[in-house]
Amino acid sequence: MAEQKRVIAMGFFDGIHIGHAALLERTVQRAKEIGAMPSTLSFDVHPDTLVFGKPVPLINSSAGRADLIRRLFGIENVIFIHFDRTVMQMPWQDFVQTLIREMNAAWVVVGHDFRFGWKGEGTAEKLQRYCEEHGLGCDVIPAVTLEGRVVSSTYIRTLIEDGDMERANAYLGHPHTLVDTVHYGFRLGTKMGTPTINMRFPEGVIVPRHGVYAARAILEDGSSHMAVTNIGVRPTVSGENRVSVESFILDYSGNLYDSQVRVEFYKFIRPEQKFESVDALRDQILADAETTRAYFSKA
Repeated sequence: MAEQKRVIAMGFFDGIHIGHAALLERTVQRAKEIGAMPSTLSFDVHPDTLVFGKPVPLINSSAGRADLIRRLFGIENVIFIHFDRTVMQMPWQDFVQTLIREMNAAWVVVGHDFRFGWKGEGTAEKLQRYCEEHGLGCDVIPAVTLEGRVVSSTYIRTLIEDGDMERANAYLGHPHTLVDTVHYGFRLGTKMGTPTINMRFPEGVIVPRHGVYAARAILEDGSSHMAVTNIGVRPTVSGENRVSVESFILDYSGNLYDSQVRVEFYKFIRPEQKFESVDALRDQILADAETTRAYFSKA
């Protein structure tokens, strides 16, 4: 049994949006009040993938969710459970008892629409009553709305797929991000005078609308730099159909190969297109750089 008591936030937390933020902030608050460790409990794969037999494209990978929870809310104890048939078929009461027995839960925090246990029979209301009967603290966080709409990961996924990054970021409460190790590319950008870093979205994660974005690149040393980021298949210079993420970092020179970079997406600038020549591509990238500078100077 874990020695230190935990306040545990439960949910899938895809995107870590402003609804999740209300839940995670309450978790930190309760942990301070009772001298416990703030924690989150989630699943490595979306439950619907197993329940309904089809994959759910996600806003973030497990590692991406953990990074956001730690970086934005200071919750270091991020726990992932592998969602399999055993977990799916577990009665919800047994799941709560596991939290108490194996994780030393003293308090749980969930959203208003939280469901868990076999056939989703465990609801936030049932959990709250159960906790009252068994001496466990419980907070149920009401729905958070924006523009008259309940904030949800499902809606944010649609916004990202459409390239509406500014609205997606408003619902997220932070920039949509990609964290990856910089891969070796074809070095064509270097030859054009617009060197880029090459990254990829993890498998199972939503790829935003193909095109060029005003972005920021945050390097391992913590420095933040404006960037022009292209998401797509590079039609001018490649016949492959593999999606890549290429960022031209403005006012920066240095070798970033094999280092980890976080790219934050802010605004869709234009769709990806095929140019008649490499020179035309270079000229457009430089124009995109000026558009990006103008965007951040106003922002």
